[in-house]
Amino acid sequence: MTFQEFAFFLMSIAAGTAGQFFLKTGAQKLGRVNTGNFLGHVLSIATTPELLIGLVFYGVGAVLYILLLTRVKLSVLGPAVALQYIFAVLMGKFIFDEPIPLTRVAGMGLIICGVILLISRD
Repeated sequence: MTFQEFAFFLMSIAAGTAGQFFLKTGAQKLGRVNTGNFLGHVLSIATTPELLIGLVFYGVGAVLYILLLTRVKLSVLGPAVALQYIFAVLMGKFIFDEPIPLTRVAGMGLIICGVILLISRD
């Protein structure tokens, strides 16, 4: 992966992570869904700014990913996107005050090692 491809890759990861942040923030505004409020929640998605912003970020991330697929092998790029999981866990901890159990820390370490192995040689 060239430096330019790696930069696009990081931008794609950042856009996806930002999308997750805004979707979580918007979902918190909606409150907990149940059978009685399901339809109202679905309709509220279109009027909740954070959810719309999150979808836009996901769209930007998808466009960057598609552009990368024209240059980088899917067998490298697809699994490397797992780095979003790392950022999601860290965002959960530091922004949404979610706990990170030891098993999740171990899983994050395995993901990081796997991504390094994937992108180190092509």
